[in-house]
Amino acid sequence: QVQLVESGGGLVQAGGSLRLSCAASGRTFGNYAMGWFRQAPGKEREFVAAISWSGGITYYADSVKGRFTISRGNAKNTVYLQMNSLKPEDTAVYYCAAEITDTLGSTAREYDYWGQGTQVTVSS
Repeated sequence: QVQLVESGGGLVQAGGSLRLSCAASGRTFGNYAMGWFRQAPGKEREFVAAISWSGGITYYADSVKGRFTISRGNAKNTVYLQMNSLKPEDTAVYYCAAEITDTLGSTAREYDYWGQGTQVTVSS
């Protein structure tokens, strides 16, 4: 079993920055791609960004491209999401997810393990 734990959420003013972290653990954690998704109240969960196991390939939703950066720690079991120039529409619960196939999927059903989420609120 794989456990994912997010941290770093909070309240920030528009134009500000936050850095989310996701720590993966578990005996079966392997060469997984990692992704970030978000879900605002009344909306479906949407893709934000993904990174390959090696860290060499990244993929972003158009809505965050140029503002968010996904990265992995040297030990590969920690993933970060640096969020800059935040907007009120970025307000959501942000989820970390792991994908066994390492294909950088952009839909929730392609991911196999999920964290519990961390709230990000951007005030105007």
